[in-house]
Amino acid sequence: MSGSPDLRDLLAGPVEEVAPRLLGATLRHGDVAVRLTEVEAYAGPLDPGSHAYRARTARNAVMFGPPGHLYCYFTYGMHVCCNVVTGPAGEAGAVLLRAGEVVDGLEEARARRPGVRDRDLARGPARLCKTLGIELAHGGADLVTGDVRLELGDPVAAVSTGPRVGLRGAPERPWRYWITGEPTVSAYRPAKPLRS
Repeated sequence: MSGSPDLRDLLAGPVEEVAPRLLGATLRHGDVAVRLTEVEAYAGPLDPGSHAYRARTARNAVMFGPPGHLYCYFTYGMHVCCNVVTGPAGEAGAVLLRAGEVVDGLEEARARRPGVRDRDLARGPARLCKTLGIELAHGGADLVTGDVRLELGDPVAAVSTGPRVGLRGAPERPWRYWITGEPTVSAYRPAKPLRS
């Protein structure tokens, strides 16, 4: 986008301001590109839902900056999810990339997720990573100069917001953002109750 602010400068802002601005941006890896339609904000040590809430660890160190890198993690013993690191260096923050629409490399995306409807190829954070071929090894990738690239789009016209998906820590925060009416947005699911 011509005349846009420097990507790192934009990503250095507060996570709850950066997150909705990422809607409509494109994440590109190789020949496949996904236009982001749903994201969630996580504010590090200020946020009980964040991986960085308790302390800095080897696993979450990339979340502490600098902004503009990819934070990847393994979940449920089988899936990779990815986040864009935000905020100033030294302050943990990240935006989980929850869903998107494949806008380039559709045939390759279909080959990675055979038998799946096009609208569902990147509908959910693990599906988005699978569709783009993003693996745990991409953690720490520079989204400005690396092989996984983030490209800003024009701000979207209508943004909806609500509680984050599946969280027990601070589930009431309305830090899930999505493009209103977009069919690729994932379904909302609250956290399952703990077994007593």
